[in-house]
Amino acid sequence: MQAYLSMLSHDIIALITILNPIAAASIMVTMVSPPTPANIRPVALKATLTVFISSLITLYTGELIFKLFGISVLSLKVIGGIILMFIAINMAYGHPSKARHTKEEQDEAEEKEDVSVIPIGIPILFGPGVIATIIVLNSNHAKAFPQLISYALVTIAIVVASLVVYIILRYSGTINSALGVTGMKILTRIMGLIVGAIAAQFLVSGIKGLWHTL
Repeated sequence: MQAYLSMLSHDIIALITILNPIAAASIMVTMVSPPTPANIRPVALKATLTVFISSLITLYTGELIFKLFGISVLSLKVIGGIILMFIAINMAYGHPSKARHTKEEQDEAEEKEDVSVIPIGIPILFGPGVIATIIVLNSNHAKAFPQLISYALVTIAIVVASLVVYIILRYSGTINSALGVTGMKILTRIMGLIVGAIAAQFLVSGIKGLWHTL
């Protein structure tokens, strides 16, 4: 039981950190006009549902799709680690949005009335880094636990991470006001260090595994 709880807590922290709802909340406040609780609530709910559904689809079909293209989990660890490292570097410098969405997506979002699914849900919250993380976490667990347990652990982690995302987005206005720009930057930089550590683990594990297959 202790091993399960340890793995679950690791998965939850990894997903929340990589989703980075704090940064998404600060971006969402600028996109919702006016950023009142009544306007923020439905956007937060739809964005969270987008993340939740996309994460479950990735968990249960992602590895199969990659296998159809002949892509191994080891290769995914390497490219996922590289993507996460870029995200971590941007977060460490206080610019997480550079790794999440482009200026074109930002401009398109400003013209749309509903920004909950795109770009808040995808790609600001749910992007390539999250896809790689979910598949790699499930693959790692499958080596130590039965497949059913592996899927259950990551599913629970997705549920908890999604709830955290909703709470932070739901109260994004309050959080943004309380922390201010400096507080948000500090939290983003701290989370960037965690993402960087996860990226390093993915890279080392993937390269090591690929080296042994040569």
